[in-house]
Amino acid sequence: MNVGSTKELSPEKRISITPETSKNFKNLGLKVFLEKGFGESLGFSDKDYTDNGVEILSNASDVLSKSDLICKVNFPEAKELGQIKENSHLIVSNYNPEKEKQFLKNKLKIFALNLLPRITRAQSMDVLSSQANLAGYRAVIESIYEYQKAVPMMMTAAGTVPAAKVLVVGAGVAGLQAIATAKRLGAIVSATDVRLTAKEQVESLGGKFLTVEGSENLETKGGYAKEASEDFKKKQAEMLENAASKSDIIICTALIPGRPAPRIITEKMIDKMKSGSVIFDLAVTQGGNAAYSEVDKIVNKNGKKIIGISNVMNKLPLTASNLYAKNLFSFVRNLYSKEKKQFVVNLEDEIIKNTLLKE
Repeated sequence: MNVGSTKELSPEKRISITPETSKNFKNLGLKVFLEKGFGESLGFSDKDYTDNGVEILSNASDVLSKSDLICKVNFPEAKELGQIKENSHLIVSNYNPEKEKQFLKNKLKIFALNLLPRITRAQSMDVLSSQANLAGYRAVIESIYEYQKAVPMMMTAAGTVPAAKVLVVGAGVAGLQAIATAKRLGAIVSATDVRLTAKEQVESLGGKFLTVEGSENLETKGGYAKEASEDFKKKQAEMLENAASKSDIIICTALIPGRPAPRIITEKMIDKMKSGSVIFDLAVTQGGNAAYSEVDKIVNKNGKKIIGISNVMNKLPLTASNLYAKNLFSFVRNLYSKEKKQFVVNLEDEIIKNTLLKE
């Protein structure tokens, strides 16, 4: 069986197969086809791949027509659809409702890795966690760059520089990494989450957990946050208004699966923040947690910067690609039967059933 991949559509910088994982595919008994110059944007030469047994083809059309399984970060371009074999397989990082429909009509079996169930067996494939972990780290780095002040406390002959105060909204994978990164850099960190189970995790990283008095645990069985009541939102807003006014940097990471991002940092809160403070909204592509945030823009509101970057992974594409490629290979290893020498769509497998897109 043949596995293939083509270059991603700009501005995406990540790739789905690295030289390391191409070797893993070969050891699994699969043949790998890649488009010429596939990894050059990340410093990988075609020779890095051919040394591992990969066959480099001159164009994307040849790769798509010869592959039984196509590995991508994002959906292929619509114009490539006719070049893909019927009944072949496609793996992407996130489902795209618009492209999903037209690709399914071509009898493709499509798997979206962001739909993986939260079970132990799927941890090595968990693209959401691996990418969110990097996003939380990078959000802090980008915020500090825009903050334009020192973060740790410094005592000098000219006086003491106070430590920056960082507030993290949402203590999932991205939020926890943001807390850890800010603490390592010397900031005073606090965090809030509607899931009370996050309290122990936040405090284990040295952060202070902020919560609404008498609040209930708003957590689904799958471990995600769920929609809060209006009464909770009102109390949360009062608590956050006070916290925001004291914060130098706010990192927003709160998301609800399948729903627009909750608006948590309001105009009123931003008005009360100090001039020179920064908000980084990781939820911007799903509507944003913060008022004024716009996709791929830095909005300056009376001296406060609100940052929205649609694809933070493009800020560290090599690390992101290495992790994504490993996640993807783990998924393929589960999908491929060495005995039958074919890809087996076993719907009794929770991993396959959850990630397979249906019309």
